[in-house]
Amino acid sequence: MSDIKQQLPQINYFKEEDILHLLISEEPESASIEISPNVTAELNAAGELIGVEILNASNYIRDFILESVQGKLLNLVRSEV
Repeated sequence: MSDIKQQLPQINYFKEEDILHLLISEEPESASIEISPNVTAELNAAGELIGVEILNASNYIRDFILESVQGKLLNLVRSEV
């Protein structure tokens, strides 16, 4: 294994569980808050964000991208009218 430490933030995807994890800091997690269904913010002892976990990540990301693209397309269509 390499001695080179990975830079943060770091994104890990766990295919078997369909979980996407964004690691912002390697500090210990003291608390977590569900910010929306399937999305959890991980906090350190000072209440600062140190990570984000997304369950059912493939569906969440797909839906998020589709909503964003559809919204932009609607705005383009409306501005052309």
